Amino acid sequence: MKNVRSSGLIAMLAFAIGAAQAQTTELSVTVTDDQGLPVADAVVVAVPADAGARPPAKAGERPRAGVVDQVNKEFTPKVTAILAGTAVTFPNHDDVRHQVYSFSPAKRFELPLYAGAPAGPVVFDKPGVVVLGCNIHDWMVGYIYVSESPFFAKTGKDGKALIAELPPREYAVRVWHPQLEAAEETTRKNVDASRPGRADMAWQLKLKREVKVRRAPGAEGRGRY
Repeated sequence: MKNVRSSGLIAMLAFAIGAAQAQTTELSVTVTDDQGLPVADAVVVAVPADAGARPPAKAGERPRAGVVDQVNKEFTPKVTAILAGTAVTFPNHDDVRHQVYSFSPAKRFELPLYAGAPAGPVVFDKPGVVVLGCNIHDWMVGYIYVSESPFFAKTGKDGKALIAELPPREYAVRVWHPQLEAAEETTRKNVDASRPGRADMAWQLKLKREVKVRRAPGAEGRGRY
C-alpha cells in the first residue's frame, strides 16, 4: 500500500511540475553588431517591467557557485554572468602566480599573489559590472556581470541566447556587452510574457573597438610571474 501511495505522490508531483513548466515562457534572443555579424559574450537580462516589483524566483533557485579560471595568462571565460549573491572562485592553472583584483563599485576586492587555488571564493552581492584585472599581467582583463534577476543568459558565438522558464508577466529585457558604446539602459525593450510559449527578440548593437594591452615580451615563457 505504501508503494502505491508513493507512486501516486510521485505522479502528482511530476504532473504539477509539468503543468508549471507549461505555463512559462521562453525568450529566444539574437544579438548582432551594426554590420549584422553575431555578437558573442553579450549578457541578456529579463526583469519585471514594473520597477517596484521584485524579480520572481525560480523554484528552488539558489545562486550557483561560479568559476573564473586563469589559463595562458588570460581570464577564462572572459565574460561571466551570475546572480547577485553568487560566490566565485578564481583558480590559477598557469605555471606562474597571479594577483586578481577589481576596483569596480559593484565589488572591490584583491586576492594576494597566488598559484593554484586562492584561500576562498569571493561573494558578489551587489548587481553591476565588475571588471577584473591582474596586478602582475596588465593585459589580463575579464568581466563579471552580476544580475539582480535570476533570468539571464549569455550569447554564444552564434549571437544567440535562450532565457527559459519565465513566469507569466511583462518583462523589461536589456543587453550588456563589454564593448557596448551606449549605456546598457538604452537597450531596454519590453516583452509581454503573460502567455505561455516562446517569444523572439533581437538587438543590433553598436560596439566600440576592443582595445587590448600588448602582452609583455617573454610572457609566454616560464618564470615566477
